[in-house]
Amino acid sequence: MALGKFDFAMGIGGEAGQGIATPGDIFARIIVRRGLHLSTYNAYQSIIRGGHIFLTLRICDREIFSHGDKLDLLLCLNQDTMNRHQRLIGPGGRVLYNSDTVKPGESSGGDLCPIPVGELTQSRNRLIQNTVAMGAVMSLTGLDFEVLEESLQLRFARQGQQVVEENVKVARAGFDYAQANFRAFGQPMPQGGKPLAVWSGNEAIAMGGAAAGVKFYAAYPMSPASGILHWMASNARNLGIMVRQVEDEISVSNMVIGAAHTGVRSMCATSGGGFALMSEAVGSAGMMEIPVVFIDVQRAGPSTGVPTKTEQGDLWQALGASQGDFERLIVAPHNALDAFNTMPELFNLTDKLQCPAILLSDLLISEGRYSVDPGDIDMHPSIERGQLITEPVSPNGYLRYQDTESGVSPRAIPGIEGYVHVVATDEHDEDSTLISDEFTNPHKRRMMVEKRGRKFLDLQSLIAPPQLEGPEGAEVTLVGWGSTHGTIKEAIQLLADRGVTANQLAIKWIVPFHGDHVNRLLTQARRVIVVENSYSGQFARYLRSETGFAAHGHIRKYDGEPFMPHHIADGVMEQVADRTGHYVPYQEVVV
Repeated sequence: MALGKFDFAMGIGGEAGQGIATPGDIFARIIVRRGLHLSTYNAYQSIIRGGHIFLTLRICDREIFSHGDKLDLLLCLNQDTMNRHQRLIGPGGRVLYNSDTVKPGESSGGDLCPIPVGELTQSRNRLIQNTVAMGAVMSLTGLDFEVLEESLQLRFARQGQQVVEENVKVARAGFDYAQANFRAFGQPMPQGGKPLAVWSGNEAIAMGGAAAGVKFYAAYPMSPASGILHWMASNARNLGIMVRQVEDEISVSNMVIGAAHTGVRSMCATSGGGFALMSEAVGSAGMMEIPVVFIDVQRAGPSTGVPTKTEQGDLWQALGASQGDFERLIVAPHNALDAFNTMPELFNLTDKLQCPAILLSDLLISEGRYSVDPGDIDMHPSIERGQLITEPVSPNGYLRYQDTESGVSPRAIPGIEGYVHVVATDEHDEDSTLISDEFTNPHKRRMMVEKRGRKFLDLQSLIAPPQLEGPEGAEVTLVGWGSTHGTIKEAIQLLADRGVTANQLAIKWIVPFHGDHVNRLLTQARRVIVVENSYSGQFARYLRSETGFAAHGHIRKYDGEPFMPHHIADGVMEQVADRTGHYVPYQEVVV
């Protein structure tokens, strides 16, 4: 732990079916109620039972931006976890394990903390070791047992008082045993500021949609986007949202477009494979000028790829979704809170411009769990519906696709008397007559293409451009997009400790892209390195296509695991020393 501040990381490892989520959830609740900040990452496999799972919880008394890159406490629920991760615990750390079933290897300097679970509990319940371990962790971190007891009451209340009492009893046994036999950390877990809340990125996206006024949500379950469907389904009745789990992503996308056509704010979410099936519908929304939001939570591909791992490989798929030349909004939030705040803004823009929008998240953001100040969550943002006609005003000569100066035409919801019009995927005239049925008038076709294009001409003025974060005139400018923002931010501090000044240009809005502004910032930088979770450097290529600027160096990661701060710092040091211009960090531990 760093001197003068509390920055503590705990890893919990086991296999699917060993109940790792339960201690993780309980500790997360305890941590945020103390006003401490939390960031978690769960590395797991795409099988129902078996397969290694490793949950990292980082706890800090100040705001943090990643799950970090070190461990202070390792909780081993099986032998595999000990074999894989014991070497990560150095002097001052602790390795906690069930001595009945797990045997340690050669110590790397951390204290070994064996617990005789069978002797303490007299139980054959395989999962009871989790509760015993929770008691021991409370002792090691200097927390009062009553805090855990209260959390166990809340967690197991639905299973009856007998289950509650059993768990409290064995947790107390683990707590007392640790007090008597293990050396606690020298710096106990402090009391932070006001209590915080905890949420996942998927929950933040779903809540942001609800705050934006979404009233129809459809999805086919596909990890790592399924958490959005779970939240929507759990809260649909209370919020008046119609939620449908549909048979495939083609049906999903067409259903949300149909709902949006009626004037209802609608969205859907999937991962890369599902979004591939939705791509033709994205073009349909573009041609029919229907505002709808598609969410792609990226995972490692192509095809089925690695379903439970993260990547930033869908950028060009989003840019090229569907055939033809048409306008779409694309945004990649930096974190969970940013995703929440982006949803109302995105819906307001889609309504204003009457076009499809794509939000790119990834497994790191969406399935991570983070602390958040409830005061930062505004469930009543400004709602702007654009030129939406909801009651008859002047129906005579209504032109659904009127060729206006802004390119935006009045949009009447169906069923209003006097506003009859055709909505189809064919090209059309101003009054919605399909122009491909007879002689295709080239002047009308050109007029409609240019009309749709004009909607984006002044769009950059509605969206704040990215700004450099960090010291001016830095030796290195790190460019990232989406979820790399927080890790780069912490890597900059590591670099400062190593004597290298760095700043960051974090890109959130992909379309529109503030190309001139970005180019001006980067051409003034001394050394530009692009950081991204992809093999081919998709964002580096997009940056060059939009600005003509070619980065001086690259740091890329594509093994399925997210960047840690030291990965980026190490890559910068290699490039500053001119040993390479393309750094790929090596993941020492296979998770």
